[in-house]
Amino acid sequence: MNIELQGLTKRFPARGRKAKGETTAVQDLTFTVPDGKLVGLLGPSGCGKSTTLNMICGLETPTAGKIFFGGEEVTALPPELRGVGMVFQNYALYPHLTVLQNILFPLENLKGAARPTRQQMRDRALEAAKLVQIEELLDRRPKELSGGQQQRVAIARALVKEPRVLLLDEPLSNLDARLRLQTREEICKIQKKTGITTLFVTHDQEEAMSISDFIVVMKDGVLMQQGAPQQVYDDPANLFVAKFLGTPPINVFAGEVKSGTLLLAGQKALAVPGAPDGEVWAGVRPEGFVPAADGPVECGLNRVEVLGRDTSIVCTHPACQADTLRAVVRPEQLSGPMGSAVRFALKPEKVFLFDRAAGQRIRFGGTTA
Repeated sequence: MNIELQGLTKRFPARGRKAKGETTAVQDLTFTVPDGKLVGLLGPSGCGKSTTLNMICGLETPTAGKIFFGGEEVTALPPELRGVGMVFQNYALYPHLTVLQNILFPLENLKGAARPTRQQMRDRALEAAKLVQIEELLDRRPKELSGGQQQRVAIARALVKEPRVLLLDEPLSNLDARLRLQTREEICKIQKKTGITTLFVTHDQEEAMSISDFIVVMKDGVLMQQGAPQQVYDDPANLFVAKFLGTPPINVFAGEVKSGTLLLAGQKALAVPGAPDGEVWAGVRPEGFVPAADGPVECGLNRVEVLGRDTSIVCTHPACQADTLRAVVRPEQLSGPMGSAVRFALKPEKVFLFDRAAGQRIRFGGTTA
């Protein structure tokens, strides 16, 4: 079942005695979560991700816009009638109940014809527990579980209702790095196995890109870009998206285009046919640098970090926005000891130009349309 948002907007009244007007948390948001896919809703803290999720599940009422589940409008439908499974950041487990009782809780609150028999409830709870691999923990209470185990209980509780859609609100942010990696892999497996349409909210771009079929990037309540993770990474629509996606982050230079050539600190760096003359921001992915003795981009060498498969060259350039820039190269690309400076050629497909004022992408010959 797909989730479709049409012009979704949410405004909150300003707080404080002297505050006037309204605060817009989400502005005219339109996108579709395809049926059976896992979609990452991605953006920095405060960009409106959780507010969007709360409107989808019915905890918040939109100021404007519509929400559809499988073509059926649910904008005004009460939360309990939407068929949504929700997993919160803080797990929200009942501390006095066992794992089994926590999983059973949503079923026990069903009424009328929708309420299963006791045996059916138990069978569904056991099935959900097996799906998230906690069937041996059913008699424990939340305080006896690790953070990862508590998160799995929360996911099982959401799945036991056999919801039409599954919503995950930053479910991994309370876990340590290793457990976060393991749990996100489990979420991906569960989603593939159940085929349930899932919307996964996170501010961690690596997390979103690693498990999502599709990502939606937000900033200040506004949709910045949507698409397949690799497509958005390779073809950012604006400077914000380019800077938000990628580890290490993109290197941004103050540049200028003259007669189809990109100049960095006055030096010719790359041919950019078709780009209009003027000042630009030039973003270069870390993997977009190629060490070359006669390369057009000269940088001051700080240090070389060996990362196993790759080598990271940390250096400086007078046009770079940051104090240092990182070039990620393969060890075989380095011919020998380096002095105080290193020269690079640039890969055109890893270089992006942006308007200085608005940060919008400027296309040049050879880049995707």
